Amino acid sequence: MSALVSDELLDRVRGRLAQTSETPTPAAVAAAIRAESSGVLGDTDLLAALRTLQTELTGAGVLEPLLGQPDVSDVLVTAPDAVWVDRGHGLERADVEFPDEAAVRRLAQRLALAAGRRLDDAQPWVDGKLPGTPGTDFGVRLHAVLAPVAQAGTCLSLRVLRPATQGLDALLASGTLTEESHGLLRRIVDRRLAFLVVGGTGAGKTTLLAALLATVPARERIVCVEDAAELAPPHPHVVRLVSRSANVEGVGEISVRHLVRQALRMRPDRIVVGEVRGAEVVDLLTALNTGHDGGAGTVHANSPEEVPARLEALAALGGMDRAALHSQLAAAVQVVLHCHRASDGSRALAEIAVLERNPAGEVVVVPAWTPHEGWGPGADRLRFWLKGSRR
Repeated sequence: MSALVSDELLDRVRGRLAQTSETPTPAAVAAAIRAESSGVLGDTDLLAALRTLQTELTGAGVLEPLLGQPDVSDVLVTAPDAVWVDRGHGLERADVEFPDEAAVRRLAQRLALAAGRRLDDAQPWVDGKLPGTPGTDFGVRLHAVLAPVAQAGTCLSLRVLRPATQGLDALLASGTLTEESHGLLRRIVDRRLAFLVVGGTGAGKTTLLAALLATVPARERIVCVEDAAELAPPHPHVVRLVSRSANVEGVGEISVRHLVRQALRMRPDRIVVGEVRGAEVVDLLTALNTGHDGGAGTVHANSPEEVPARLEALAALGGMDRAALHSQLAAAVQVVLHCHRASDGSRALAEIAVLERNPAGEVVVVPAWTPHEGWGPGADRLRFWLKGSRR
């Protein structure tokens, strides 16, 4: 870079552009450069400064090309020279660097502003959603933490939100499903059994849920409630409701729980919660116990056996005690589908289980089918439900 295009000049230009809340256009950036340089830059230096600032001030800056790659699901920044991506096979180092810690901090703060959130020393972390990044379909989920909370410097995490549109046939072809599980899943949907899809992060829960919803008869109305828009099943009658965080003034929040209640008034045939992660579990179970058969949701749990305890914790947030949760759960949900992601990045349906109540009245998860061992202890109950009766 020319000596005329100094870091000090670029900082003055950034300060001038920061005074406006509008997205900096190339013309606005060029005008700011001319003003701060007092017009002494030649065309070559002006273009060099413009390229530097355009890369930094538009979109996700130097991370923009990574977010636009179709196989990238996450972009993580842990230091100016440590940028990582996940392409479905674990984290790998990206050939991208920031000039310094200040550049990472500036990007994090600008992205937070684009998401309508605040990020500064008084509020050193942010969780939000970025709209309309090219090539990312549904946008990007943003999380950032500033120093000194993040001890090594600004930590930036970007999750690319892509619509889950694969069908069951595509999952069968990719090896996620077997021929037997493919048929069982279709029958679970046909018999209007309520189910939960569980698994760890990146296990394919949303992908499987969308594929199952695509097999719902076209005459039925599906209302999907999500924290972040990811479900896009190829179905002719899907209503999608997405929650909203509070703005920088702390107002305007619309929670998943509020949306589940609204869904009940929209004449749904099936109510679906994209990810049950809070007090909305109370409203979902209530809905499934008031005639809305065939509903579904996803729950973050590393194994099916963890589901009752996980739901107990979430229900407590909504004021439902343990006994009531088990009673509602036993009546509302019949099947648990467990997705697993292997160390090589491959994803598969690892288990189909059923819910039963033990002598103490507590709900327990009983394996009904696995791809390696076939039918299990819960097979008779699952077969009974698949014949046409849920009770």
